[in-house]
Amino acid sequence: MIRRRKKNGGQAPGAPAWMVTYSDMVTLLLTFFVLLLSMARLDKVLFKDAAGSLRGAFGVFNSSENSEIALPKIVEFAPIDDDYVARVYKRVHAHLKRLKLDESMELVKDRGAVILRMKDSLLFNSGSAVVRDEAHPVLAKIAELARPLPLGMRIEGHTDNIGDEMRNWDLSMMRAVNVLKVLAADNLFPVERLSAVGYGSRQPLDGNDTPEQRSANRRVEFVLESLNHYKKELPYLIDASDQQPF
Repeated sequence: MIRRRKKNGGQAPGAPAWMVTYSDMVTLLLTFFVLLLSMARLDKVLFKDAAGSLRGAFGVFNSSENSEIALPKIVEFAPIDDDYVARVYKRVHAHLKRLKLDESMELVKDRGAVILRMKDSLLFNSGSAVVRDEAHPVLAKIAELARPLPLGMRIEGHTDNIGDEMRNWDLSMMRAVNVLKVLAADNLFPVERLSAVGYGSRQPLDGNDTPEQRSANRRVEFVLESLNHYKKELPYLIDASDQQPF
């Protein structure tokens, strides 16, 4: 019996061996990145940092992107997504009722965060930056309310526009810092999750035309925000700006 020789040098028909290996590698990479995406919390700031780090790690740079990637990453607090804001708001609102805090306190959702607003008279005497003794139990309850949440707390001081602008700015800043000191000194809230800022009269809730409006503008706000720092959230990523060239 005469046997016919196989074509192509006796090789079996189909894709070359290198293509099979390459396809497996691409499939594994796709699976890896899908897994990363499924575990990631899609925060805009975090995603932007992660994308920049990946581009640098793989050497994908161009002239239009270098300036953006080289910016120092100093963002400590970032907005949280709307669904999570709603859940935090409901939880904090329920705890406010349980703790029976002053009814003049206002809980709002704003700027991608949950904000607890307090009139300055609950914490300070008029024109003073010293926290009243009577306010310490109130601050303890606020810390009890926010401490279990995986969030940072930024303390913001605000004033009306009466008097010298720079003095109002100093007063708002001193009030915010003194509230922070009370929370830190009594170990009521983790220091690494605290920050303080003063805005003076620059961010009024309303106009400053009537005594009622000015009273509403004199306030302290406790802003609950997510603690998104890409190096802590994604420690396996490489920051290309820290790497030495080959």
